[in-house]
Amino acid sequence: MPHKLMGENGFNFTQKLIFSSASDPAESSLSFDTPSPNESCTTPLSNGTLYSNANSPSDSCVKPLCNARSESKIPYSTGMKYVSSEGEVLECGWGTFTPSCLQFCNTPKGVLFFLCVASFLQGMTVNGFINTVITSIERRFDLRSYESGLIASSYDIAACVCLTFVSYFGGNGHKPRWLGWGVLVMGIGSLVFALPQFTTSQYEVHFSEETGMCSSNQSVRCSGSVSSLSNYRFVFMLGQFLHGIGATPLYTLGVTYLDENVKSNHSPVYIAIFYTAAILGPAAGYLIGGIFLNIYTEIGRRVDLTPDNTLWVGAWWIGFLGAGAASLLIAIPILGYPHRLPGSQRYIVMRVSETHQLKDGSHKTASDPDFGKTVKDLPRSALLLLKNPTFIFLCLAGATEATLIAGMSTFGPKFLESQFSLSASEAATLFGYLVVPAGGGGTFLGGFIVNKFKLRCSGIIKFCLFCTLSSLLAIFIFFVDCPNMPMAGVTQMYDGSILPEGRLNLSSPCNTECECLRETYSPICGSDNIMYYSPCHAGCKRVSSNQNSGKKVYQECSCILGSPPTAPGSAAAGKCTSSCEKRTLLLLFVFVVIIFTFLSSIPALTATLRCVSDRQRSFALGIQWIVVRTLGGIPGPIAFGSMIDKSCLLWQNQCGEQGSCYVYQNFAMSRYTLIAGLIYKLIGSFFFLLAYLLYKPPPPGSSDASENDNCDLRENKCPLQSQDDV
Repeated sequence: MPHKLMGENGFNFTQKLIFSSASDPAESSLSFDTPSPNESCTTPLSNGTLYSNANSPSDSCVKPLCNARSESKIPYSTGMKYVSSEGEVLECGWGTFTPSCLQFCNTPKGVLFFLCVASFLQGMTVNGFINTVITSIERRFDLRSYESGLIASSYDIAACVCLTFVSYFGGNGHKPRWLGWGVLVMGIGSLVFALPQFTTSQYEVHFSEETGMCSSNQSVRCSGSVSSLSNYRFVFMLGQFLHGIGATPLYTLGVTYLDENVKSNHSPVYIAIFYTAAILGPAAGYLIGGIFLNIYTEIGRRVDLTPDNTLWVGAWWIGFLGAGAASLLIAIPILGYPHRLPGSQRYIVMRVSETHQLKDGSHKTASDPDFGKTVKDLPRSALLLLKNPTFIFLCLAGATEATLIAGMSTFGPKFLESQFSLSASEAATLFGYLVVPAGGGGTFLGGFIVNKFKLRCSGIIKFCLFCTLSSLLAIFIFFVDCPNMPMAGVTQMYDGSILPEGRLNLSSPCNTECECLRETYSPICGSDNIMYYSPCHAGCKRVSSNQNSGKKVYQECSCILGSPPTAPGSAAAGKCTSSCEKRTLLLLFVFVVIIFTFLSSIPALTATLRCVSDRQRSFALGIQWIVVRTLGGIPGPIAFGSMIDKSCLLWQNQCGEQGSCYVYQNFAMSRYTLIAGLIYKLIGSFFFLLAYLLYKPPPPGSSDASENDNCDLRENKCPLQSQDDV
């Protein structure tokens, strides 16, 4: 029954049904869901349009099918093949190898599964493993902070370079092939990232347990020459660059491929599940990466170091090998999917257009079936998007939200570490407990709400505005802060008196004979519940291990008052535990901020897909990702980091050069976080409001198909097909 429809996306909906052999009537239900005698043959769309209820991908507007119910009882062959207008067989496989056992995967749910695995691996590698092992890489390969920052930024740089090309040409090409090759490149990038472990000599370190004690000889080696190991930063940058190239199709073409192959009201749920997997990936990366970091980098070699030692380097490379191998495997089934899934054309026919209507009518340009097939149409396509105010303000709103997400994901653990006086691993774990249910749950719930209430584009934007305003109110929780734990020489004097703000005084009569160095920072908690810069600065002369906890215990500390005030006290390695009464309240509202921020992510993405023409969806997502990364993802951590650095009390000192911050002032950190959150949330709310006010939906009664005058569904004026075509 070949006949043609022309949708707004420009596809020629020609389908050929190839019947290889007769089958029994019971098997016909596997191929078609034809209307029963008791069912109505036509169903109204939201704009009053009627469409056929038959599930054959190409018969959605053929009137004879509605009257000839007897034809629904014709037994069809299970050997039926869907063939696109270009003559491409819509079967799952590789070339001519299309085994029937694979066809059960040739469904939207099958595609969703493999894309979820790919996004999970991408999130686990780029946003999980990288952030977890960056400190170990710096220590192992003698990298400076700006060099490791450049490694992290290489991912976004690669993505921005490739987004325009991939989203434009991939959007009009064979999307699964672009996706499969992208995942393949991403897997190669993970293997390249782990390569330096196998091309360098073994990591050796000489450590004495007495280092940092008052009685030990204090000496620090300062070298002005750059280690040759630092040249491996270019290998890490190459690996990250490949990560960026490979992940580019995933969040542009992957989203549009899902959207095109499911019902429009089911699309938000599919996309929400896809993005939820991407959010759960980093959580798994933190967890698995933390486990690997407790294994020494040279597996099988015995050392005297423990993971809490500053010279310890964990097995940072294992995760990248596993993720790389998994990416190479998952790319194979993705490469086997057809240009579009069988039966997807009926969803395009039934889809109601919500494209923003431009005053000059130039939005109809994208309806041309030849539009976007050559590079000459790239400027015109970009101009159409730039003339769409709803799309522009949704991009800007996404950039403000991305700034907050990038900033909080980078410095959220640091905020909790400072407020609650936690170790870095404890803070990362606690932050993970917040992000997994709030971020993952909010992402899925946002898509579910759009589907449940069948929100149209304008309603979706209003929902995004509501979520942004709700999280704006929750931001005020940062008026609350936990007091700093007292630290001798940093927050107070050794005798307990007030230390002038901005002044440090780590010297005291109790530790003058120790000749302690600023370069050795190893905080300890004294028996007087006061923190000290290092065992040396506390005047400790002996060290032992606690048999129960395994932690180091320092004895004969002259600066710490013992049980008799005249006797020297003791101290335990690590920070003192904070007993902040506002901890539960602060965590609760941080959870609310995270969940409302992620609650609007999928609705905002859905609104972006609906306010542009079908043929421009992939390209629109590519442009949006460029805007979000350049205005939000890249500068976000820099903006938050510069504000938080202003609250630093104690800076690292490495041979006279300032390093990272050791101790922050909690009050100032909360206020700066509050200011940043309010500014970006207010700007985001303003952009969502403008997107809603400027959105102009199509007039009632128009649809993707009827707009192009190829098939008037409202009056069922479809050209009848002759019996010779069957």
